[in-house]
Amino acid sequence: MTVGQVGSGETESFEPDPQRWKILWVLLLAIFMSLVGVSIVNVALPSIQQGLGASDSDAQWVLAGYALTFGVVLVAAGRAGDLMGRGGFFVLGVIVFTLSSVAAGLAPDPNSLNAARFIQGVGSGLLNPQGVGMIQQYFRGAERGRAFGAFGSVVGVAVGIGPVLGGLLIELGGPEIGWRLTFLVNVPVGLVCLALALRWFPRPLLRRAGSAADGAHASRSLDPVGSILLGLAVLATMLPFVEGGTSPWFWLTLPLGILLAWVWVRWERHYRSTGRSPMVDLDIFRIRSFTNGSLIVMLYFLGMTSIWVLVALYMQEGTGKSAFQAGLVGVPSALISAYAAHWAGSRVTRYGRKVVIGGLYCALLGLVMSIAVVQLQAGGHLSEWWLVASLVFIGIAQGAVISPNQTLTLAEVPLAYAGSSGAVMQTGQRIGTSIGIAVITGTVFATLGRTDWATATTVGFALIAVVVLVALVMALKDQRDRTRPAPHR
Repeated sequence: MTVGQVGSGETESFEPDPQRWKILWVLLLAIFMSLVGVSIVNVALPSIQQGLGASDSDAQWVLAGYALTFGVVLVAAGRAGDLMGRGGFFVLGVIVFTLSSVAAGLAPDPNSLNAARFIQGVGSGLLNPQGVGMIQQYFRGAERGRAFGAFGSVVGVAVGIGPVLGGLLIELGGPEIGWRLTFLVNVPVGLVCLALALRWFPRPLLRRAGSAADGAHASRSLDPVGSILLGLAVLATMLPFVEGGTSPWFWLTLPLGILLAWVWVRWERHYRSTGRSPMVDLDIFRIRSFTNGSLIVMLYFLGMTSIWVLVALYMQEGTGKSAFQAGLVGVPSALISAYAAHWAGSRVTRYGRKVVIGGLYCALLGLVMSIAVVQLQAGGHLSEWWLVASLVFIGIAQGAVISPNQTLTLAEVPLAYAGSSGAVMQTGQRIGTSIGIAVITGTVFATLGRTDWATATTVGFALIAVVVLVALVMALKDQRDRTRPAPHR
């Protein structure tokens, strides 16, 4: 099957697997674990510095190392799962993530902790694209929308509960033990997930590349050269941003990343011309729904991911609240996000891109209201806790944008490329997140040198709103193009 045969993956006979909902729960449990593993660390950094005597640079790499390896392995892992068995690579990812969580929780020094975080990023990069690919594999039509809606609900709860759980564990364990618990809490979840996967996933978990499964042709291979080129391109592109955009490597690695991406595209075209299936069939970018959806969600992550960083900074540095209190601000938003994802996932096949457009409007409304709260709080007219209300609209946006957009973006992609295509989209999200956090927080700190936290936070929210507005314009244009009558011939 080629990408040019867009409809073939969806119209062929399909017999639903009776275990599909059990499989989904295993996928969601692992994805919940990996997402909590990200959000929980954000509030643990001060305790890590105190407990291990880590420098600011060490603490920065606790976040950056994970982000880099996660982004680098995503597409290669997705393609490997497509060819050799998504279930097997999912189980491998859970094992790597769980073992590295143990290593991180027991780390005796900053270097050991950062090495464990690099490996943890690899584990997350192995399991996440398999989750997306397996939802594509086991669900069709409205059921797929509901499955991605459940996926979005888990994302919302994990992002919201992570900082609160982290703050609670740090308070219970103290500065020496608390931060270790934020890593070790993954271990029982990982073990349960592994046991359920081995019990419920279809056999075989792994197969030889080029087997007949999923209609694969014998000419397929893992395309190791393409994997290395794309991994290096993503690494070179993300490195200066995850370092904060101030590294002297910035002007060297970013152009190198662009050059490597160009070389990768040329290689993929050459590889396909030899009769073999490339790591990513570039024809997927001719599918309008895939290209537009990938760009929309990349822009969304470029802007909206930074809002939780800014809220945490504002609450702690601007108003003097604790890490636990700062985490509580986002809990109602996370719960609303979980419900919104379920609601939108159940209706996205009926309303299409309109669901995403509505979510983007909610994001803009939430940002404007948050700016108003911050400014009124600075003038002594309002409590900062009114952010709980304004951030509810951000939660609605998260639920209405991320999972529905994922459903629409992958709807016309052939099943044989489900994992790698989903990973391409996730890689765009990771790059968008890294660039957005670096640029937006950098702008906030630059503004802070000349003004107060209220003004600096307002500038950050306004910058996010500009990015979301661009995503909204793209979504509106996509919707208009889809509803425009075809020209008469």
